[in-house]
Amino acid sequence: MGEASIKAQAKTAYETAIGVEVHIELATKTKLFCGCEASFGAKPNTHVCPYCLGMPGTLPVLNEKALELALSVGIALHCDIPAWSRFDRKNYFYPDNPQNYQVSQWFYPLCKVGYVEIGEDATKRIGIWNIHLEEDAGKLFHDEKTDQTLVDANRAGVPLIEIVSAPDMQSAEEVLAFLEQLRTKVLYLQASDCKLQEGSMRVDVNLSVRKAGNSGLGTRTEMKNLNSFRAITRAINAERERQIGILEAGGEITLETRRWDDAKGASFPMRSKEEAMDYRYFPDPDLPPVFVTEDQVEALKKAQPEMREAKRKRFVSQFGIPEYDSEILTQSVRLANLFEETAKLGIAPKKVSNFLMGEGLRILREKELDPADVQATPEHFAALLKLLEENKITNTVAKEVFEEVFVSDVDPAEYVERNGLLTVREEGVLRQTVESVIKENEKSASDYLGGKEKALGFLVGQTMKAMRGQADPATVTALLKELLKK
Repeated sequence: MGEASIKAQAKTAYETAIGVEVHIELATKTKLFCGCEASFGAKPNTHVCPYCLGMPGTLPVLNEKALELALSVGIALHCDIPAWSRFDRKNYFYPDNPQNYQVSQWFYPLCKVGYVEIGEDATKRIGIWNIHLEEDAGKLFHDEKTDQTLVDANRAGVPLIEIVSAPDMQSAEEVLAFLEQLRTKVLYLQASDCKLQEGSMRVDVNLSVRKAGNSGLGTRTEMKNLNSFRAITRAINAERERQIGILEAGGEITLETRRWDDAKGASFPMRSKEEAMDYRYFPDPDLPPVFVTEDQVEALKKAQPEMREAKRKRFVSQFGIPEYDSEILTQSVRLANLFEETAKLGIAPKKVSNFLMGEGLRILREKELDPADVQATPEHFAALLKLLEENKITNTVAKEVFEEVFVSDVDPAEYVERNGLLTVREEGVLRQTVESVIKENEKSASDYLGGKEKALGFLVGQTMKAMRGQADPATVTALLKELLKK
């Protein structure tokens, strides 16, 4: 048996148990315990006040909107909502933590015991142990030129929920399926923008391996610094191999926190894993317990939006689009709403769907945009499709204008008029262009006359190119056939 076969056999002799801790910044205008702005991207240390800088004598006031959003996420994840919860101080010293403690909920979290369903038919449940509300820390930036580490406290105090899963996942694929479902639900609730690249959604992975068939869990490690789904996949696979390699060599796994370096494709020890006692948790003396009534929970349940699965099925039955289209469109609540509202304005649903799935997804991919960045209004999108339907613009022009509508929400009629993009039907202008195209492509003209129908399509394309896509295709085809016969 070769070395590769032996390694493969060793891997299959182990099972993986994975749990995640997902930190999600809530979409509030202000921070969790003060009135400072909570938006992303501001000049460093401009969204700060004495409280979030940890100045003595300052007192916190709980953000009611943050509480509502956190509870809404808990309800969407089928959690139990206790009648009361409590804030604790998690004490540790770090430069990005101005107060030297973080207000969190260790002993009595806001939500408990929920689940997320994954799999093609939602056949597997991933348990949620708890969801607790806490404040974010600041952010450190290392300046390579001066070899200094700088602190930006803008993020300090931004409201977070930490969603702690059970170790119910066994592969990177299951982890990604869980995170996709979780992210979609939060986006549908408009509780966060969940942008991993901006840090509003951050994932820590707890992973252990055990001999296949064993019921207990192995010693786990926690991996941090995972800021993309790609990094999460690579980190899980690499850590599984690392742990199996240690065990196969007769070693022991150390309970520790590790930092994943995606560029190097490896993780490195940060510190031995802390226990609760290391943080010296105690009840926050400045914050009273949070009481949640049954009436409040019922009101939040009634306010829950239509979630993706229900919307996906409704789009198929109400608008008659294929299941594939509905599956793609409902991946983003922004695109789903744009589709529905545009179709309701009298545009054929399949036509709306085709543009969004074709041109819309292309633009998002090429410009590296998030669906939340789409600016198009249903009114302008519908107006563009009506221009196309009425043959006032060609399909080529419609695609050009759609990009402007999609990204900047321009008025399509004004844009077409201003840029002279209306369809050209004047026979005199088109005839001159067609004659030039025939002269420049004599071989294709001869091929068509010799019975090759595809040559006509080439000549039509060359004419449309010469007319910047504005020529009426039917008129061009008719003129070509007429002039070629001569």
